[in-house]
Parts: sequence; structure tokens; C-alpha cells
Amino acid sequence: MQIDELVNLTEAALFASGEPLDKAKLSQALEIEESEVPKIVRLLNDRLADTALCVLELDGEYQMTVKNSYGSFVKKALETKRNTALSPAAMEVLTIVAYNQPVTKGFVESVRGVDSSSTVNSLVEKGLIAEAGRLDLPGRPIAYKTTSNFLRCFQLSSTTELPDMTADPEQLSFDDVAAAATDEQQ
Repeated sequence: MQIDELVNLTEAALFASGEPLDKAKLSQALEIEESEVPKIVRLLNDRLADTALCVLELDGEYQMTVKNSYGSFVKKALETKRNTALSPAAMEVLTIVAYNQPVTKGFVESVRGVDSSSTVNSLVEKGLIAEAGRLDLPGRPIAYKTTSNFLRCFQLSSTTELPDMTADPEQLSFDDVAAAATDEQQ
């Protein structure tokens, strides 16, 4: 298959999906090696350079989106409500999840010292965090992780781009909380 056709097919798949697609799905659909996908996406982004669209890489997945400079126009055109800013509590919970993921509500509450259920649920509704399965601990608590929407909103390609946190010897780790929960259950 010709390179131009591969770029066209990638553009069609990303446009039609509306959601991020991973390298494996794209390579399977295009019938090419996974290692070739980034090259095809770069060529697509080159083609889109003079348009309102671009392809973002979000933690190994690709999504077609509108360039930031056109965002306000699109919002007006679609008459969408302006997203409200996250509360300080939501930012705090999001930070805890982003730096320690996967984490449970119990871990978040241990770090914050207050009930965080509604804040965690709100972040799930906003699509900034999602369930990441259940941990192999008593009660099998649900673990949460950040989503590709989180990466997009904070303009990150992956969580490895988060700023470094200063190591504080008094800071709780997930292992500390898990060990305390296991001790309490015994």
C-alpha cells in the first residue's frame, strides 16, 4: 500500500473514532508494523499543518483534535457551556491520583485526611480519572488512574511529563497505606 493511502486511512480512522486509538489497533487496521505507526502519524500531522486539526499522542494512543487556537471558536459554534474550573479539592485529588496511580479512594482520603468520595466520583464523571481494576487487598477496593482526557486537558503526552515532586520523607506512599489496611484487617 502507498504511503499516501496509509496516511489517508489513518486520518479516516482517527476522525471516525473520536476517541484515542492505540498503536496496536492502528497497525492492525493499516496492516503495517506497530513501529511504522508514529511515522504515518507524523506524515498526517505534516499534512494537517495548515488546517485547524492535528493528531495528539496521548500515552501511546493517537487522537485527532482541533488545535488549541481554534478551541474558543468551536465552543461558540457548538454553544457548549464553558467548563468550570476544578476546585482546589479536585485538583488535590487529581494530583494524588496522577502521581501515585493506581490508587484507591481510601489512599486518597488517607493523604488528604478528609472524605474524598464525592470528589473522586466527580473526577470520574468529568473523565479525568477512571477505574483501573480492583486491588488484591481485603475488600478488593477499586483503584483509579488518570485518563487520556486528563493528558489532553493538561497538554501532556504521558504522565512521565508531570513535574517532579520533591521527595518528602513524611509523605505517605501507597505501600504504607496498603500495609496499614492489611494490618487493620488482621
